[in-house]
Amino acid sequence: MAGRRKTAKPSARKSTRRIEIIGDSERDTRGAARREAILAAALDEFSASGFEATRLDDVAKRAGVAKGTIYLYFRDKEALFQELIREMLTPLVGTIEAMGEADLPLPKIAEHIADLFMREVYETRRKDVVRLMISEGRRFPKLAEFYYREVLSRIIAAVRALLARAAARGEVAPGLVEFPQLIAAPGLMAIIWNGLFERYDPLDVRAMMQTHVELLFGARRES
Repeated sequence: MAGRRKTAKPSARKSTRRIEIIGDSERDTRGAARREAILAAALDEFSASGFEATRLDDVAKRAGVAKGTIYLYFRDKEALFQELIREMLTPLVGTIEAMGEADLPLPKIAEHIADLFMREVYETRRKDVVRLMISEGRRFPKLAEFYYREVLSRIIAAVRALLARAAARGEVAPGLVEFPQLIAAPGLMAIIWNGLFERYDPLDVRAMMQTHVELLFGARRES
């Protein structure tokens, strides 16, 4: 009939473009999953064998990929280890830096940091990354330098700024500003103890962290 409109068909170009977008999305998803599998396998292998003895062949086997696939994402074993540090710990560093900018009494922030350590480090595989650095950093200075630059230096700077403000308000002794490492000391102790002595003498880490906060700030809070 003369008055009937013809329905326009989608062009082949639009259909092809839609397929390409879907295909790219699926490839990105698979690629991200493969990368995460490699990082998880690397953590298992590094934790079991140490940095030096770990072979990329074993990482690939555990991840269920070909060895060559690892090189699509990581330049070498050192780059893989560094990315493991960055992936697992850098988000926590950002959280601590944000806490350091909060306008709250230092004892309250210290309690938040202690709780963050328990939930996001000690009770997760992140503690294995920290333990690896404790055991391997001396033998592999480049890894230690990377860990210090990406993690420790930023945490120390944030905590030192916190302590300086708290000292100005009389919340802590001025001398503590020079040693922000004291804030993290029980956390490192807990990780070392967990790896060596947990089976013989389990440690109540949460209670220890709370005691540490009270020892540092309790007396001044009461005065």
